[in-house]
Amino acid sequence: MYVIGTAGHVDHGKSTLVRALTGIDPDRLREEKERGLTIDLGFAWLTLPSGREVSIVDVPGHERFIKNMLAGAGGVDLALLVVAADEGPMPQTREHLAILDLLDVPAGIVVISKADLVESEYLDLVEAELEDTVRGTRLAGAPVVRISSVSGDGLPALLQAIDQALERTPGKRDLGRPRVPIDRAFSIQGFGAVITGTLVDGALEVGQEVELQPGRLKARIRGLQRHKTKVTRLEPGTRAAVNLSGVHADQITRGMVLALPGTLAPVRVVDLRFRATALLGHSLAHDAGVTFLSATSESEAKLRLLDCDEVLAGQEAWAQIVLDSPVAVVRGDHCVIRTPNDTVGGGVIIAVNPRKHRRHHAPTLAALGRQLQGSPAERLFDALLASPLARNDARQELGFEPAEMDEAVAGAVASGQVLERGARLVARPWLDSAVARVVDSAAAFLGQNPLRSAAPREHVRSASALDPSLFDLAVAEAVSAGRVEQRGTNGLAPAGYELALTPGQEAGIAAFRNALKAGGASPPTEQLPAPTILAYLVEQGMIVDAGGGVVFDAEFFAAATARIRDHIATNGSVSLAE
Repeated sequence: MYVIGTAGHVDHGKSTLVRALTGIDPDRLREEKERGLTIDLGFAWLTLPSGREVSIVDVPGHERFIKNMLAGAGGVDLALLVVAADEGPMPQTREHLAILDLLDVPAGIVVISKADLVESEYLDLVEAELEDTVRGTRLAGAPVVRISSVSGDGLPALLQAIDQALERTPGKRDLGRPRVPIDRAFSIQGFGAVITGTLVDGALEVGQEVELQPGRLKARIRGLQRHKTKVTRLEPGTRAAVNLSGVHADQITRGMVLALPGTLAPVRVVDLRFRATALLGHSLAHDAGVTFLSATSESEAKLRLLDCDEVLAGQEAWAQIVLDSPVAVVRGDHCVIRTPNDTVGGGVIIAVNPRKHRRHHAPTLAALGRQLQGSPAERLFDALLASPLARNDARQELGFEPAEMDEAVAGAVASGQVLERGARLVARPWLDSAVARVVDSAAAFLGQNPLRSAAPREHVRSASALDPSLFDLAVAEAVSAGRVEQRGTNGLAPAGYELALTPGQEAGIAAFRNALKAGGASPPTEQLPAPTILAYLVEQGMIVDAGGGVVFDAEFFAAATARIRDHIATNGSVSLAE
């Protein structure tokens, strides 16, 4: 399935072209029909001469509705840049072209509309001007088709050009994590909430449990439609209409994303290879306030430049975007950055929710570069430095195809940088650091408690700041490497650790144990040793702490309990007096 999107200046004939191609009016709002001006996204579909079925997203061209245009441009496989023959390239022509460039739209066709309104010589001049306009952009060298939506001239050639362009355009990837950035949400009587959007990264089926982020709204897919036809399954790349149960339409807003539960999380910070547009008329400084837009989501934000103090038109920089409100995006998504009235840049997201980076820090910049252009093995290694990941989670986070993931794991494991530990992939530096934290935490406890032969396992976990499953992984590695010993059922100690009593402590312990043995069932309760000594004796199995300040010699206690058990076994019971 493929999605075609229109782009271009207001009144250049985008909606008229869609009507001419499909017979469907994309302007659905009464205000749009009354004013003859596209305000919000419109949708249509058609079957190409090849038999290929495609969806069309029609976007507004007016500068006031750029954000609506951006909501429709995400997920587009081919863009039709529509330019009216009687006006030529205009401001929104150039801005929409810059947006298509920032979004890396895979293919494009330049459509000269209203060709019936001017002489052929003038059309030649417009086409030459357009060649200059698209030079250096994604649409450089794209086919140019002259059409009249009124007479129909050129429409067959345009359909042929679309077919040929899509033949060379790869389809949407199936990463097993379906997402639908929501561009509309409404309610239908008798059916409930319905959302629409372009399905990417996976397939959806009727009956699946889903989650809407940000907000963690839980729902179930009640029905699916493609081009107003009911289906039970939708493939990635489809314009989807999803009927949901368990949620109300008024809870859903444009910018939310429908996904499978647990596969998508709110994002407040992204790392970005920022590219300033040629339209930027002023420098953009570090910490500038901007608007972040990706697919249908939007948030005010702060632009942190990591390798420079300002960027000028056409320049690139590493940047971290700190968002005022959460969005639901993933690594590999494209975004556009705007100031109040201008599209100033954008690029590809290379990390979501990263830690705050030091500016002008060479190792950080090198790691960002590897995430953008490194080999699959390098990118996997860098992703695992923060924490181990299950293989499928790592694949989804990095946006790898299955074969690419296999290549990444094989390369990273062969290099020794990544280890496979059960179901997890682990970066060697992370594991070395985690093992060191376990050893250091156990040693620190024993340093503060010199009469303990082992540190409590839970204390070591808390002190090493590892969640339980990762702590178990680190302990297993530490034991395997001979750096930690497990003592008893719940103790950890650095390998070879032995506590050493002072001569005074040894003498005091011997005297106390002799007194306990002599006391038998009436042990001394006065002048007990220090709590640390008592804890040591309990841990070593020399005494039994009965509570309330009463302790017994362990051998006496074992013999006494054995006598009571024998009496019960012989007589059937024992009285308190006995």
